[in-house]
Order: sequence, then structure tokens, then C-alpha cells
Amino acid sequence: MTHKPIHDVIIVGAGASGLMCAINAGHRGLRVLVLEKGPKAGLKILVSGGGRCNFTNVFADPRKQFLSQNPHFCISAMSRYQPADFVEMVEASGIDYHEKKLGQLFCDHSAKDIVAMLLDRCAAAGVDVRLRQEVTAVTLADDGGFRVVTAGQTYVAAKVVIASGGLSLPKIATDLAFRTANRLGLNVVSPRAALVPLTWNSSDREKYQALSGISVDAVTACNGVSFRESILFTHRGLSGPAILQISSYWREGDTVIIDLLPDTDAAEWLGTEREAKPRQRIVSMLKTRLPNRLVETMAGDWFQDVKIGSCSPRQLAQLGARLNAWQFRPGGSEGYRTAEVTLGGIDTNEVSSKTFEVKKVPGLYAIGEALDVTGWLGGYNFQWAWASGWCCAQHLDPIPPGRE
Repeated sequence: MTHKPIHDVIIVGAGASGLMCAINAGHRGLRVLVLEKGPKAGLKILVSGGGRCNFTNVFADPRKQFLSQNPHFCISAMSRYQPADFVEMVEASGIDYHEKKLGQLFCDHSAKDIVAMLLDRCAAAGVDVRLRQEVTAVTLADDGGFRVVTAGQTYVAAKVVIASGGLSLPKIATDLAFRTANRLGLNVVSPRAALVPLTWNSSDREKYQALSGISVDAVTACNGVSFRESILFTHRGLSGPAILQISSYWREGDTVIIDLLPDTDAAEWLGTEREAKPRQRIVSMLKTRLPNRLVETMAGDWFQDVKIGSCSPRQLAQLGARLNAWQFRPGGSEGYRTAEVTLGGIDTNEVSSKTFEVKKVPGLYAIGEALDVTGWLGGYNFQWAWASGWCCAQHLDPIPPGRE
């Protein structure tokens, strides 16, 4: 069954970017239909931030915290729609929020507040949001415009916005954006899991999997980039903010350097302790700086548990170097199952940075995670979603006078 084109714009995906685009397109007088695969709108919003949604970051800077093969692409949109703009919307809706750390803004109560705000604004703008409508294809119509195909029916519209996200969280994800791009001859930067835990190699698994639950303040570094936050030992490998961040820069075969004592020159500290307390055992000394179970696991592998005074300066220098630069070689990542976002996506060279219209296919737009733009952990990806959705909506044609 094919519906007549009673909508001006069809937006595929009721996530952060799709709902933001729908609200603003509706307010411009456009008849907007949003088609969502899942049983609820904003599913990724609902599960984000431990259920409290880290909805933006006050320090979001398109020149610093975003990865893309075209690092300049996101500057335009994020300069036009900034964190303060979304905060204004949140405050106008009476949603209480707080800054947790590093500029990260979270809801005081629940991520449901953000989704409710977006849906209320969609309703006020006359947007038609339909759930359990999995889009299987977006194709060019013979007489112009597009056909948007679902399991039960086919919709027609002059313009279509792909806001269906990437491949993270497979239970609610879809590869529609990438399939559509491939079908239309658009380049896609190979997608991969990002902001994702890294797994043990076989040797490290035997040594460290029993440390599950231990958290350590650390610096992670890989390919010239570093982050200081906590790392978390798990049965499968390493997680925690510092690992999730560095995972976006890690590639198979790379080594991640981890500084377990980031405020300390470990070799110098060990040497000082050797002079001051030569009878102290190394395990006892390290336990003053690191979790007990971690130190006990290191003993016999990283060092011999002897009195520090019996160690040579060279031995202490070697241990200190390892504490400040543990070479962790992951076996892999946990993949899309636990990834927060997708790295890669539709090549931004295929899309206007001002309008988000696909250059080769007039009337087709792509926003949010579907594009090759990925932010750091901490609210940056939501800010990209809000900004790209808002900017796209500003360039969807208004309705001509006299429309019935």
C-alpha cells in the first residue's frame, strides 16, 4: 500500500537528532512524519548516562572533541547551535539538571524528562511520530521525491532525513543509513565500535580477570592522544571513562599505554622510599598508592615482593617505568553490543555542512550518528545530534503559500 504524499518531510529515526529536526521543521510549517523502528522514541536517550542522560557538555568545541575524516565538517553546525541553546530549552521545560564533572550536564531526575520534552514539542509543532515502523528502504520515486518503505506500507515525500543512527546497541540499532548510502553510490567511512570497553588478550586474561570491579585513576594514551579519568577492571578486559575515550583512537594491534600513577614519577618515588624505608616490602609500599588486589596480582609478575632496600636502582627504575607506562595490548573490543557510539559513517564530503543535504541526491539529508562525526564521551555526541538536527531543519524548504 502506498500513501499519497501528505507529508512534506519524512524523518527516519526518533532519536536525538531526528526529534530535534522534527520539532524545528514542524515549527517552520512543514508537515513532518517521523518513523521509528522501536517501541519507544528516544531509546538511546533513555539508556544514556545511567538513565539520567548526559544531554550536553558546556565545553563542547567542534575543533577539539570530535573525530571525523573531515574534522572541519562539524564546525558550522556546532557554531550555529551551541550547548547554551539546548540548555535554554531544558530550562524552559522546567527540567532540573546539574553539572557532574568536566562540563557534563545530567538530568537530576531521569532521561525520561528529555524524551518527554522532545515529544511534547513535536506534538506542539504538529509532528506525526509513529513507532514500530522499521524502514527497510529509502528509494528514489519515479516522479520525484522519495519512497520510504516499511514492512506494512510505503510512504512518499519530497524530502527525507536519515536520522537512524549507527550500529551501537544492536537491539535497537539499524544499518539503514549505510545501506541507503551504498545503494545511492555514496561513500561510507567504514564503521566501527567506539567509546567501547577493550578486552584482554589471552595472556592478560589469566592474570587480571579476577580483578573485576577494581577502579583506578589513570592516564590512557594511544596514537598521540591521552585521557585522564578512571579505568575499570572487568572479567572481559578494561572499561571505565579513560578506556572508553581512548578506544576511539585505538586500532587492532595497537598498544594502549596506561599510567597507573599519573601524579607521580614512580621511579623517583621508589628511589626515595628505598633510601627512607629500606626495610619496607614493595607490596606494602605500593598498597599506599594502588588497590590491594591489584598490587597482589602484580607481585611475582611485575616485581618480586622483597624489601625495597634489597632492590637495585635499575630494578626500581624498571618497575617505575612500568607503573607509569603499562603496555596494555587489547585482544579486541567488546564491539557494538556495549559501544556507546559508532565511529565512521556516511562520508561528510558527500553532505553539505550547512544544510546536511546529500550533494548527489537533492532532497535527501543525513544527520547525527549516521554521519562520520563522533564525539568524545561526556555529552558531546548529544550536542552533535541537537546541532545537526536543528541546522538541517533550518534548510528544509518552507511550505509554499496556498497549500491545502
